[in-house]
Amino acid sequence: MAMDKKIVGEVFEAERSLYGLRDVEVAFCHFGGPLDGESPLKEGRNLYVHDSDFGIRYPLWHLESGKLENVHLGEGARAGLWYARDVDVLSSKIEAVKFARECDELDIVDSFVRGDEFGWKCHGLRLSSTKVEGIYSLLDSDRIEGRDFHQDGRYSMQYVRSSTFTGCSFKGRDAFWHAKDVVIADSRLEGEYLAWYSENLTLIRCTIDSHQPLCYCRNLTLVDCRFSGESDLAFENSDVHGNVLGGLGSVKNLRSGELLIEKETPIVDEDDVYEVNGKISFLGD
Repeated sequence: MAMDKKIVGEVFEAERSLYGLRDVEVAFCHFGGPLDGESPLKEGRNLYVHDSDFGIRYPLWHLESGKLENVHLGEGARAGLWYARDVDVLSSKIEAVKFARECDELDIVDSFVRGDEFGWKCHGLRLSSTKVEGIYSLLDSDRIEGRDFHQDGRYSMQYVRSSTFTGCSFKGRDAFWHAKDVVIADSRLEGEYLAWYSENLTLIRCTIDSHQPLCYCRNLTLVDCRFSGESDLAFENSDVHGNVLGGLGSVKNLRSGELLIEKETPIVDEDDVYEVNGKISFLGD
């Protein structure tokens, strides 16, 4: 992504130091210093920023058509990328809270993010070979495509819609609450209270380790999924269709649907508030 204009090896610490920059390559620069300015590259267009370091707030708001490669956002670069469109983030390290909010068509590849409130209210977010550590990741975002994406932190993926995840892992409680029209394949999900109140959630060949997983779900589909023996009190008041390889710790009050479980599993039938009509059968019945 070569540009005719270049800024190389400079330090920027003042407020809006490169505001409204157009069609420029920014390389080996540092954004930060005693002046403690903010928004240095706000309203940028068609920028290639690489091998640079950011230490001040709001550095990349309203960026359109940009590529960030081998950049580092330190803890001081909070709320680094907001209201951006058509941006690629490659081989980068993000260590600041609130990175990526209300962004459209954002690709994050081969990168690491450590910070809470990552990826809120984004549309068309593609994540590959990337790890995120932090709570409340990807809240209320849609059209996410995750491949080899790994999330570690509580309350992730809540209110996510129209998204797919393949070969991923999710660790932390209350993940995928209120998710809608989401497909997760060949992935691992760990943590208590998985995907409560989800709608049209499909799990394909997934491995699940969760206390009280998948409760209050509507139109939940399971295809050849495996649960740990610690996964107990599953599917309470849920509508479930599909099959489970192996067994579970226990199943409680399946509200509706049909579920085939390979191995005999304890069925807990107590504290019914809703009418329970779900059918559970075991291989060989």
